[in-house]
Amino acid sequence: MISNLHIKNIGIIEDISIDFNNGFNVLTGETGAGKTLIIDSLEIIAGGRFSKEMIRKGEDYSFVEVCLYLPNNNMQIDGNIIVSREIYTNGRNLCKINGRLVTVNELKSFMKNILDIHGQHDNQMLLDQSTHIKYLDNFAKEELSSIKEEYIILFNQFNEVKTDLKNNYGDDKEKQRKLDLLKYQLEEINQANLKLGEEVELENLRTKILNSEKVSENLSFVDNEINNNTVDSISNSIKALEKIENLDKEYEQQLNTLKSIYYDLQELARDITSLRENNDFEEDERKNVEERLDLIFSLKRKYGNNIEEIIEYSNQIKSEIEQIENLDEYIEKLKTKKELLESKMIVLCDKMHEIREKNAKILSQKIDKQLIDLEMKNATVKIKVEKNKEFNENGLDNIEILIKTNIGEEEKLLIKIASGGEMSRIMLAIKNVLANVDEVPILVFDEIDTGISGKAANSVAEKIKQISKKHQVLCVTHLAPIAAVGDYNYYISKEIIKEQTKTNIQLLDEENTIREIARISSGNINEITLEHARMLRKVG
Repeated sequence: MISNLHIKNIGIIEDISIDFNNGFNVLTGETGAGKTLIIDSLEIIAGGRFSKEMIRKGEDYSFVEVCLYLPNNNMQIDGNIIVSREIYTNGRNLCKINGRLVTVNELKSFMKNILDIHGQHDNQMLLDQSTHIKYLDNFAKEELSSIKEEYIILFNQFNEVKTDLKNNYGDDKEKQRKLDLLKYQLEEINQANLKLGEEVELENLRTKILNSEKVSENLSFVDNEINNNTVDSISNSIKALEKIENLDKEYEQQLNTLKSIYYDLQELARDITSLRENNDFEEDERKNVEERLDLIFSLKRKYGNNIEEIIEYSNQIKSEIEQIENLDEYIEKLKTKKELLESKMIVLCDKMHEIREKNAKILSQKIDKQLIDLEMKNATVKIKVEKNKEFNENGLDNIEILIKTNIGEEEKLLIKIASGGEMSRIMLAIKNVLANVDEVPILVFDEIDTGISGKAANSVAEKIKQISKKHQVLCVTHLAPIAAVGDYNYYISKEIIKEQTKTNIQLLDEENTIREIARISSGNINEITLEHARMLRKVG
């Protein structure tokens, strides 16, 4: 059960804390006072969507916290669980379960087994045929769950095999198209005969070719200076030192040093001459370098950022070609596995179909009985179970809820004949039947009384009261008969303080509960309406 709900900065709610109790908790109050915001807050804490426009004006975050008491839980704790969600205008979203940060999806997954919110939009969901199977499967859960779990395992494997077949060119035309493309790419790369480091060498050579005239001019200058000037000068200097080398050891040492420089300089002169001679390039050589670099650039644009990546890609292509060429055996194994899974799934689908057909009749009968109590005495429901051709997560069955509201008519789709008030009662009838098998401990009803009045309102009140015997129920209502059967009645009001609207909530004592029932029954509080409220309360 929810023991406490704390809401801060949502709409006109500034900061309120509500202590709820087990049984039937009724919320009533002024129009626009914030009743719907309380339900919205519960949807937020259940992992629902949140719009930053919901944050109270002037604030930069909103906060919802719920204290739960769940004695039978699998979290290895004493039953007290605190769940919170804090959302900021910048999109930051903090969700916690007992202080542990969780994602919104984890929050949603956790809360879906704890809290079931039924609002007016759920009536629209009932009109959506795809949701009908959920009601039947929840009713047949005890018989169906183990088979359905086994089926889902096979269904997931089935989808994986289908994906593998698609990704592994199960279609012969697709396979051949892919094979032709890969072979073309490999041939293009192989013909290029790329070598590691080749591009750097070509770029350097290209730079030399483009600057060959400048290089030749300067190398010629250096060659001339060394050979015609420097070498001759050093040679003459050596001859001069040779004439005095015997006079002093120091002269001999300087002579040897100069000779060493002379030999090194001669070697350098030969190298410069060689460089100058090798700097002559033919036009064809320049053209070949440009064409080779253009080819490498083209391959880089298609297959990689550099030669290393292109060569690596070619190796991948070779492996993929080999895989495709030897794929037939693998594909046959996948097809065999797919057929085997299909045969196992069909067996399980047949079992689920049989269980659903049997339970569809029982559920229809039980809903019919509830509808009689809800002042729809001539209405009968038929839950039709038919098989599809394609597997889905629920098997092969297509479930459709049909209704006949008057004697002599044919069953038709809900959307074609049910009014708003009838939809609310049909949904309540389903909820009432499922309450006996539903393990979700907390049920929230948001204005389920839409379109209902008179005897139907009394019947709706009785049904919700019955549900509250096995579940904690929170109900926003505008009907006096429903408010009259509440175990705990809360009044929601609003006030304006410093030009800002603020929501307040108060747990009513018995006297004020009577006054509130009188107010919502006629809009006025007087002796007549108070007496009527007391009668409703006594009956409730």
